[in-house]
Amino acid sequence: MRKSRVQLVLATCLGSFLLGLFYFQSSLNPAMEDRILGTSWHAKSGRSPLQALYDSDQFEQSSLQATHQQRRDLLSNVCSRYTRKRRLLTPDDLRHLVVDDVHGLLYCYVPKVACTNWKRVMMVLTGQGKYRNPLEIPANEAHVSSNLRTLSEYSIPEINHRLRNYLKFIFVREPFERLVSAYRNKFTRSYNTAFHKRYGTKIIRRHRQEPSTEALERGDDVRFEEFVYYLLDPRTQHEEPFNEHWERVHSLCHPCIIHYDVVGKYETLAEDANYILQLIGADASIKFPSSSKTARTTDDMTAQFFEDISPFYQKRLFNLYKMDYLLFNYSIPSYLQLR
Repeated sequence: MRKSRVQLVLATCLGSFLLGLFYFQSSLNPAMEDRILGTSWHAKSGRSPLQALYDSDQFEQSSLQATHQQRRDLLSNVCSRYTRKRRLLTPDDLRHLVVDDVHGLLYCYVPKVACTNWKRVMMVLTGQGKYRNPLEIPANEAHVSSNLRTLSEYSIPEINHRLRNYLKFIFVREPFERLVSAYRNKFTRSYNTAFHKRYGTKIIRRHRQEPSTEALERGDDVRFEEFVYYLLDPRTQHEEPFNEHWERVHSLCHPCIIHYDVVGKYETLAEDANYILQLIGADASIKFPSSSKTARTTDDMTAQFFEDISPFYQKRLFNLYKMDYLLFNYSIPSYLQLR
């Protein structure tokens, strides 16, 4: 039994080593890799999206190209400043990277940053005609794991090939706005009973004084300040990782290990989404769905949720999400009292 465990550990370490090694080195030329790994894409221009992006950077940049170059540069600079040791990727790090082998795309999805619509678009792009209009795909179907492949499902050589040769993109959002959006969606909607049972009951049990029996059983009336206490409680992350809906973007997508070619923002969603669709030469009929603005969480709404959070806890929560603010160039919210 002990011998088998040792073998398992060695195999895991070797796999991680190979993943890190192949990500930076390759003894095969791209054409040969495509033949061996069975990947090829054919944009209208005959170039891969990655070539389309960096070839355009050789000429005079448009304002949009300049913006994305600035985002890449800032991300690289912040990573260099705050990341002392570059660790190796593991398969678990790749679960959020959705693969499009048709167009040569890797998309790291971040919940509460238009990820449902991006998954719909990815299903259209990879569906070989099965889907034509993203909005015709029900939201729950977009989240069925078998409908899209993630990078963690591939072999190590296949993973490294895609990391080197595919266009990698991510969409981010103002961290506290995303956090409040997650809270509103998971704890204030009556239909999210799974989250109420899984997380709400625990939050109420630990962070509410003299909770009622009904609240302990249902977990459907978690207050925002209780949610904040739960996030800051050392026991929370000690027991299990954060749920993906409130996990930090840098922990979901590892932007200091994986080089993202396009960093889109929720604040410029339509413009950035169209930019990516242009880079891959997507059919003109494929449009990124417009988001409803009536129910979305805004900065003013986020500020209201923080009114009842003391400066002490505001500062601790900001420190928890600080790297996302730095990496993606978001300013400290004016409503916070950090001094």
